[in-house]
Amino acid sequence: MSAYLLKTKTLLTFDPLAPVLNDQCLLIEDGIIRQIAPEADFALIECERIDATDKLVMPGLINAHHHFYSSLVTGLGKAEPARDFQGVLENLWWRLDKQLLSEDNYISALVSALTAIRKGTTTIIDHHASPFAVSGSLSQIAKAVSETGLRASLCYEVSDRDGEAVTADGIAENADWIRQCEASGDRMLRGLFGMHAAFTLSDKSLELISTFVQELGCGTHIHAAEADSDQQFNLKTFGRRVIPRLDSFTLINRNSILAHGIYLDDSELDTIASRGAALVTNPQSNLNNAVGIADVLKMSQKGILVGLGTDAMTVNMLEELRVGLWAQHLKQNNPNAAFMELASTLVFNNPRIAQKYWGQGLGMLAKGHAADLILVDYDPHTPLDENTWLGHVIFGISQASVDSTMVNGRFLMWNRELLLDLDETEIKAKSRELAEKLWSRF
Repeated sequence: MSAYLLKTKTLLTFDPLAPVLNDQCLLIEDGIIRQIAPEADFALIECERIDATDKLVMPGLINAHHHFYSSLVTGLGKAEPARDFQGVLENLWWRLDKQLLSEDNYISALVSALTAIRKGTTTIIDHHASPFAVSGSLSQIAKAVSETGLRASLCYEVSDRDGEAVTADGIAENADWIRQCEASGDRMLRGLFGMHAAFTLSDKSLELISTFVQELGCGTHIHAAEADSDQQFNLKTFGRRVIPRLDSFTLINRNSILAHGIYLDDSELDTIASRGAALVTNPQSNLNNAVGIADVLKMSQKGILVGLGTDAMTVNMLEELRVGLWAQHLKQNNPNAAFMELASTLVFNNPRIAQKYWGQGLGMLAKGHAADLILVDYDPHTPLDENTWLGHVIFGISQASVDSTMVNGRFLMWNRELLLDLDETEIKAKSRELAEKLWSRF
């Protein structure tokens, strides 16, 4: 990969010590930022030079909890109305995932990944389910991810809800994928051991999963107390709350992601903090499903690494950030509460989560870090500096358009045109065809 110089006027680094740099150039080589300095420092370097001074340059965004497979549900109106979250699962998602075929898994990931590029999301931590197309499903998703050039961590959500054979398939799919990632040396793809939720897994299944997690030395990815019904089922059936039950099987570790966490008590939050696991809040999904609002302020005060995900409601992380802030104001009944705690989920914490799997150098623009960045059409009309940049991210940049997206030193989109060996029009036509067939089976 040849070296080139990216000239910027305003550079947001997401580095808390130097968040805003002006009139700097980034020397990018082999997917890495080799140096950030004024243009004069590069006078003797011969390489391609790219002028991005009419754009704001910032890190590519990271989605810490997503579901590629939900892409084909957009516009579906056949689900029976649900009165609670269990009804949402039974009437929509658990009916949908049973109908997914291998080709659906691939095309839904492809569509979502292309949209992510257009919205400036460059790294996605995904959680997949297709109970009657389990084997090879993660490889199909990985194919789509690789073709689009994104970074992604994948897992299969193991559940007992479709019978023992499907549970076994899910466990094998996770284990095979994690081993494949370790053997391949592909620095773009990673794996976690996925589970749906504690209320759809027996002790027998959790014990078996735990054996693999310990053997593989991997992290886990699970929905945790998204609704109070998760807690109530675990208490009634197993005599334990969600976190103590998972922890008793050693399924919460520093590489674990617990999604949602709305109904966790103080003791459970303390356990998560002590294990070094991440909690990922998904405000738009939670509001849409009327399950509640996670207490990000309390989670942060407990010392938990709180990340931000979309739960597939969108791939637009800046939109999710805005809604998350409004939700926290409502949760705390205070329009001044939780600004830094919520802003940190995306700009500081999601990079820290991703770095657990890819190593140092993601989510921040600095020397030696990955060249994952976006160019945004944003010319600030008020001062943008080290004191105001977070406000600009939430209230200004979030409303601007992403012009260009780079991952691993490669432009995937330039001037709103995808630079991929893919036909987006053809892909969307295929997606519509598969969605229509899927809906007919629904």
